[in-house]
Amino acid sequence: MIMGLLKWAAAIVLGFALGVGSALLVIGFGAQRASDAAGAWTINRLAGSQAADPYTRASVARVGLLALAQSETIYFNLAEDEDGRRLSQACRYELTGGPMPARWWSITLYASDNYLPRNQGDALSIDATSVRADEAGRWAATVSAASPDAENWISSDAAGDGFSLTLRLYNPTDAARAAPSDVPTPRLRTLSCGDST
Repeated sequence: MIMGLLKWAAAIVLGFALGVGSALLVIGFGAQRASDAAGAWTINRLAGSQAADPYTRASVARVGLLALAQSETIYFNLAEDEDGRRLSQACRYELTGGPMPARWWSITLYASDNYLPRNQGDALSIDATSVRADEAGRWAATVSAASPDAENWISSDAAGDGFSLTLRLYNPTDAARAAPSDVPTPRLRTLSCGDST
């Protein structure tokens, strides 16, 4: 009798674990399946779309992204450096870009848990109105844990390994909505990691 109950309980636990594991795998696959690239950045073309399937909706819900409609915002994500390594707070990066095909844009850093890192830098994002640019609209920003001697800074302090950057284009142009892969996304370059200079 006890052996029968133990086998029954083990079957339930195993079934639950397999169900949850396969659901998470399918959610991740659904998000990757709907992704395109714009330079080194990825775009989930279904996020914020009425055509989003249940897997995309679950993926968006899992990471806590409150996706606006695509007519209002296009989301780009960057989680790796130019050599395909996960972004790390131990490294210092340079982000360069120019004018964006949208009424307004922002770039925000998220820790590996998809939340804003808890730090005192007061520099978790830059945007079209705060960034200092040249006459042609070109700008450069430093992404680092320590405050640099630079005008534009995104703090990665307390972000750990595996943080990401999210670029949002608000009220994008018709051309950007039609071909988000052609958007001239900012370029990330690793300046140093750890004790290297």
